[in-house]
Amino acid sequence: MTPPAPPPEERRPPPPDSAPSGRRFAAATAEGGARALMAPAGGLPATARERAALVRVTQPELARRAVIERTRGRLVLTALGFGLLFGAVGLKLALATVFDPMQPRRTAAAAGVAAPAPTPAAAAPARRRAPIMDRNGELLAISLPITALAANPRQIHDPAEVADRLRTVLPELDRERLIQRLSGERQFAYVHRSLTPRQQQAVNDLGIAGLFFEEAERRYYPQGRAAVHVLGAVDVDGNGIAGVERSFDERLRRGEALRLAIDVRVQLALRDAVRRAIAEFDGIGGAGVLMDVGTGELLGLVSLPDYDASDPAGLQQRAGAGGESERERRERQANDPRFNRVTVGVYEPGSTFKLMTAAMALEYGVVQPWHGYSAAAPIRYGRFTINDFRGKGRWLALPEIIAYSSNIASAHMAAAVGPTRQREFLTRMGMASRLRVELPETALPLVPRAQDWREINAMTIGFGHGISVTPLHVVTGVAALANGGIYRQPTLLAQPPGTVREGTRVISERTSDLMRRLMRLVVTEGSGRSAEVAGYFVGGKTGTAQKTGPRGGYLPNKRIAAFVGVFPIHAPRYALYVMVDEPKPNARSHGYATAGWVAAPAANMVISRVAPILGLLPETDRAQEIGQQIAMPMNGRMTLPPMGERPEWILAQQAAAQQAAAAAAAATAARAGAGGARGGTRPARAASPAAGSPSPDAPAAARPPRAAAPPAAAPSGAAPPRRPAAAPTAAGAGTPPGRAAEAPPAPAAAPARPAREARLAEAR
Repeated sequence: MTPPAPPPEERRPPPPDSAPSGRRFAAATAEGGARALMAPAGGLPATARERAALVRVTQPELARRAVIERTRGRLVLTALGFGLLFGAVGLKLALATVFDPMQPRRTAAAAGVAAPAPTPAAAAPARRRAPIMDRNGELLAISLPITALAANPRQIHDPAEVADRLRTVLPELDRERLIQRLSGERQFAYVHRSLTPRQQQAVNDLGIAGLFFEEAERRYYPQGRAAVHVLGAVDVDGNGIAGVERSFDERLRRGEALRLAIDVRVQLALRDAVRRAIAEFDGIGGAGVLMDVGTGELLGLVSLPDYDASDPAGLQQRAGAGGESERERRERQANDPRFNRVTVGVYEPGSTFKLMTAAMALEYGVVQPWHGYSAAAPIRYGRFTINDFRGKGRWLALPEIIAYSSNIASAHMAAAVGPTRQREFLTRMGMASRLRVELPETALPLVPRAQDWREINAMTIGFGHGISVTPLHVVTGVAALANGGIYRQPTLLAQPPGTVREGTRVISERTSDLMRRLMRLVVTEGSGRSAEVAGYFVGGKTGTAQKTGPRGGYLPNKRIAAFVGVFPIHAPRYALYVMVDEPKPNARSHGYATAGWVAAPAANMVISRVAPILGLLPETDRAQEIGQQIAMPMNGRMTLPPMGERPEWILAQQAAAQQAAAAAAAATAARAGAGGARGGTRPARAASPAAGSPSPDAPAAARPPRAAAPPAAAPSGAAPPRRPAAAPTAAGAGTPPGRAAEAPPAPAAAPARPAREARLAEAR
C-alpha cells in the first residue's frame, strides 16, 4: 500500500547535512559489504515511521563533520581576534592622530647604530638644573622643559626640499645653513633647539621622515635684565659659562637651589637710578653697587649697558670683526653688554681714594684732625705738576682737605706717609689683589711694582691717580673704613640673619669714627651735597678721574664720575657706589660733568628708594642730636674719640719701632759716655722715626709754614698730643699762622735741640 503524500509545507528540501527521512535503509553487513534498502515497516503511521527512521553514517562522513565543526570554531575565534586587533589599532590611531598626537621617536635602528647597554647613571632620570633665587625667595633663574627638533641626515634624501618645507613652519631658519645641516653622512644634527607646542605640532604634521623630537630643558630668567651680570648664562647644553651659573655649576646640576644675597627690589631701583644718570649726561655706561657693611653681602650689583638674560640673541653679532684697531676694540668692549664694569672694569678711582689716604695717615699717626698741609702752590715733580680743581690756595686742615677734595694737600699727606707704608696699607685694604667674590669674572688691580713705587707714585696714588681698581674694590674698602675697621670680602651668597662673618681689622675704631665724620662733612659742606637724603645722614666722597688711553696718557674730555658713600653714617648699615662712564656736561650742570653733578644726585635717588625697602626709617625727629654726635669742625679742633681696638700689624710695627728707638738711644748714650770720658761732648742725634712719625724726607709742603715753627719740638717718635697745639707735632703737619693762640694748651715741651740740629732740620 502506497503511503499518502506529505502535505505541501513538509515538501521543503531538507538541509544539506540532514539525514534522509521517510525511508529506512539497511546497511550492508561488514562481511558481505552489500547494502540493502529496508522495506517500510508495516502497521505504523507515516509520521511515526519518519521519526523512527535511522540513518547510518559512515566513519569518513563522521570525521568530515567533526573537521567542519572544529573549523567553524576556529574561524569564529579568528574573526573575534582580528576584530579585537583592528579595534585596538583603530583606537590607537585615533589617540595618536586626533586626541593626543604621538611624537616620533628616534630609535637605535633608525640611527643605524646599536643601542648601548644602559648604565645605572643613564637609567636614572636626568636631574633638572636647580633654580636660583634672591634673598627673599624671588625666582631669578629656572629651567623649564622644552622640545628640540633634530634630524638624521642619512634618512633625508632631498635636503633642499626638506629645508623648504621646514621653513614654511620655522621661517627664522637660514636655508643654506639648514641644507648644510641636513646633508652629509652624520647621524644626528640639531635643527631647532626650542620649539613651541604649536611649532611642534606643525612640524609633526609635515610627516617628514628623518626628523624627530627630543625632550630637553631651557634656562629662563623671569626678572629679565635684573642682575644679569651676577647670574651669568648657560650654553645650549645647560652648562654654566658665566656668573654664578658657572661658579656654582656642579651644585646647580645636583639639584641644590641657590639663594643669593641680591634683593631684586634693590637691584631694580639701583639700575633705574644709574640708567637715568647715564641718559641725562649722555654717558656710555655706568655701574652701581649696594653692600651690607656688616656682612659684606651684595644686595645690588648693576653694570650698564646690559641685556635680557632670557633672550641673548644678537649678542654674538655685536662681536667685532678681525682687523679692528686697539681703540675700536676698547670702544667695543666698553659698549659690550656682557662687560661687567663692577668686577672686571678697572678705573682710576680719583678723589674717592682720598678717603684711603686720610685713613692711612690717621692710622699711622702722621696727622690728626687739626693738622693739615699747604695747598697754596702746585707741586712740581720733574715733568709732573699736581694742581687743585678750583682750589682754595691756602693751608688746609684735614677736614678741609677731604671736604674740598684738595689734590695738592692729599699728595703731601701721602708723601708724609711714604711709599713703603702706603703700599703696605693699600695691600691690607685689598687694593692690590683680586677680590674673592663668587664670580669668575674678576680683574686684578693695576698697581705699580714694589721696586717702581716711588715718591711720585705715592703722591699721585694719594689722590686716586696712578692706580686702577674695580668699583667693587672701592666700595669694599670704604665699607671697612665705616664699619669699625673690619675688612670683609664681598659675597653674593645670602647669609642667615644674625650671622657675623669673620674679617680682618685694618684700622682702629678711632680711625673709623673719624672717617665717618669726615665722610659726613663731605655731604654737608663739600662736593657731595646732592647726595643728602633727609633723615638718613649720608656720608661719602665724590671722585672724578680722567680715563687713560691704550698707550698710556689721559684722554681729553673722557672721565669717570663716581660717588661712594655709607648710610646712615652714625650707625652704618649699607655702602653705596654709583658711577657714570664718560658723562657729558649739559645745561642743568652749568657745563660741568664732575661727580658732584653726575653721581651724587644718582646716589640720592638710590637711597631715597631703597632705604624704606630695607626697613630704614628717616630719623628726622633726632636730626639735631645725631648731627651733634657725628659733627666735625672744618678746622678739625675736636676731642678725639677713644682709641678702641687697633690692628695687630700696627701694634707690631709700633713695638718694633720702640725697640729700634730704645736701641738707638742706648747706642747714643754709649757714644756720649765714651766722648765724656775723653773730655768732650757731642750733640745727640735725633732718634729714628717710629711708626706714626713722618719720614724725614717728606716734602716741605707737608710741614707747617716756617712762621709757625717753634724753637723746639717734641723728640721724634713721641706720641702725638691728644689736643691740638700751636706747635707742629711729630706728625710733620702743623697749624697755619695766626691759629696758635686759639689752640688748647700743649703738653710740656721737650728740651730744645742743639743749634746745629735745628739748622739741619730747617734745611731739610
